Amino acid sequence: MRSEVIFDVAKKKEAIEKITGDLSREEVWSSPEKSKELFKEKARLEGTVAPFEAIENRLAYVEESIGILEEEGGDVFFKELRKELESVREEIEKIELQNLLSGELDKSNAILTIHPGAGGTESQDWAQILMRMYLRWAELSGYEAKIVDLQPGDEAGIKGATITFSGDYAYGYLSCEAGVHRLVRISPFDANKRRHTSFAAVIVYPEVEGDIDIEIREEDIKMDTYRASGAGGQHVNKTSSAVRLTHLPTGVIVACQNERSQHKNKAVAMKILKARLYDLQVKAKEKKMEDLVGDKKGIAWGSQIRSYVLQPYRLVKDHRTGVEVGDVDSVLDGGIDRFIKEYLKTKAGKANSAGGGN
Repeated sequence: MRSEVIFDVAKKKEAIEKITGDLSREEVWSSPEKSKELFKEKARLEGTVAPFEAIENRLAYVEESIGILEEEGGDVFFKELRKELESVREEIEKIELQNLLSGELDKSNAILTIHPGAGGTESQDWAQILMRMYLRWAELSGYEAKIVDLQPGDEAGIKGATITFSGDYAYGYLSCEAGVHRLVRISPFDANKRRHTSFAAVIVYPEVEGDIDIEIREEDIKMDTYRASGAGGQHVNKTSSAVRLTHLPTGVIVACQNERSQHKNKAVAMKILKARLYDLQVKAKEKKMEDLVGDKKGIAWGSQIRSYVLQPYRLVKDHRTGVEVGDVDSVLDGGIDRFIKEYLKTKAGKANSAGGGN
């Protein structure tokens, strides 16, 4: 199996066996720090190997079915066999894609925020359309999505939203969506039916695990409470359960109003704050490397990563990869996987080219 060579499954199995042996040694299991690291590495390796073993079993079934077809000389299993081969192909493609997500936190849960650009109601409506797109993507992809903070627009749309996505590789995939998204359409809010261009920024952070060292001192946090806004059950607007945290040294502000109690909202807000501060640390390190990297662009208005054109023609175009999709409705209904896949492949290709030059 060609992919097995690429991913070196045999060596990974050997590594799992070695770790299993190491974990049985007294000097390892008596050290919580050492054993925790080894368990973590073992889980990572097993997570890589398991999909290949599953594919091997499915391919064995396909070979057996082909044998039956040859013996019987009929097409009893042909449709089922064709469907199974297509499913295996998709699974291999998924594994190859996940192999491109090799960053330290790519497998983490994700925290996504959406901010409308200038333009009032028009941009706020576009921000809400994007929010729905990502919620539908999560539903289609099997991720659990939860809106933890939502600021409704004055007339329509939203002034901002924070959503958490739970599941393997949520951050790795959604990080491909970070940037400015541009919409061109006939505005439903313009009585003269003129064409408008709107912008919204999408920012994505990894949910930081407990073993990532981010120190947040209690005296550095200012906490404000307020009544949650919008729909959400009987508790909404009855008590000041919503929480807004301000990290005084950096000025980072996060909020959560989705949970029923102030205590739970604070816990979620602290998790988001930790992710934001970790992101700041990473960006500070990257900034020091800018002279060496040379080509890194930050998120800025006007540097859109993707355009969604509804008028005078219908097209979604990703400006980083050149991928174009004419079925705009399917994209806005969560069908963004093609853009994510092509961006990951393009990104990996650039990294390989840069590495080959050394």
